[in-house]
Amino acid sequence: MAKRKTKRSPKPAPIRQYGDPVLRTKADPVTMFDDALAQTVELMFASMYEARGVGLAANQIGLSHSLFVMDCEGVVAVVANPRVTDLSEETAIGPEGCLSVSGHNYPTSRAVRATVVGQDQTGAPIEITGEGEVARCLQHETDHLNGKVYLDRLSGEVRRQARQEVETV
Repeated sequence: MAKRKTKRSPKPAPIRQYGDPVLRTKADPVTMFDDALAQTVELMFASMYEARGVGLAANQIGLSHSLFVMDCEGVVAVVANPRVTDLSEETAIGPEGCLSVSGHNYPTSRAVRATVVGQDQTGAPIEITGEGEVARCLQHETDHLNGKVYLDRLSGEVRRQARQEVETV
């Protein structure tokens, strides 16, 4: 009788931290939807779960792929080449954190509803519309792939304080 192979999750990758130039670089489009991409997706989910996050962009683990994964309030998704196509006019300020800005949460204004389009891990078109925390996650991860971190969304004194706190760590 042959031994059955058991699928193992990959060893989680370290999360790149604020100040790493990769977080400020616009990600390259995903063009190959193959086994290598599937392995990258597995690595990203393993890394996100290990870090106890709800979303992770590829550049947060040092990869320049326009790709994010999320598991937020029951929405589990893989989105390649995401674009925000709709944002509600209504916004809400809420606490936001980031695996790349470890240990810090700051009040951040985001649209309360957002729609992102892109491709799933097979290359098929995908559209996700979310409200509340899901909308926040969609916007946050798409920002990462455009070289932005959520601290860029802060304003005034909160932004100055946040940058000072984060840069002194």
